[in-house]
Amino acid sequence: MPLDEKELIRQALKARTYAYTPYSNFQVGAALLAADGRVFTGCNIESASYTPSNCAERTAFFKAVSEGVRDFKAIAIVGGPEGAEKLDICAPCGVCRQVMMEFCDPETFRILLAVSPEEYQEYTLKQLLPMGFGPENLGKGKMKYD
Repeated sequence: MPLDEKELIRQALKARTYAYTPYSNFQVGAALLAADGRVFTGCNIESASYTPSNCAERTAFFKAVSEGVRDFKAIAIVGGPEGAEKLDICAPCGVCRQVMMEFCDPETFRILLAVSPEEYQEYTLKQLLPMGFGPENLGKGKMKYD
């Protein structure tokens, strides 16, 4: 049985509980669905010097890529202040969108921005990163904005 949106969001919510955010206290969790059905989770991880910090989305992508996976269908993202009773929609930052552009088809990759398994908004990567710069721009594939 294929994984549904609600389960992907539940896994992102669980990943959020592992966030290491002593500076911002803003916890984010992500669950990345690979084309083969595997799910890679990630949380944001902060550092006192800020720049080496890593977002939840990139943590999930880097875990997957480091295990040889490079074909993805969707990602669920949840975020909000530590201890928040109700989460708000949390969109990926520009750097995370750029990483998605590296590995995902902007026309078909689904991004679920969730408050809960019952409440979420769905976008394609192209909607969140119109005219994105990716491998195709360097002659590494067919242009997806034709």
